[in-house]
Amino acid sequence: MLTVRLEAGLEEWVELYATEHRMKKSDVVREALQRYLEDTEDAALAESALREMRSSKPLAELRRELGLDS
Repeated sequence: MLTVRLEAGLEEWVELYATEHRMKKSDVVREALQRYLEDTEDAALAESALREMRSSKPLAELRRELGLDS
């Protein structure tokens, strides 16, 4: 169980969203938190892949080493 305090404006926004989508406020917060965590993890994986790609050898060099360019 987790208790979260929200600023009045944010709580009103959550309540409005929940009402419009016929959801419980707790479900709105749970879904938003899950999406945030997934997006943050995806961004970290993308940054890691980009760093790895930038630190690797150029494609032309790799092709020569593998004997793909004759």
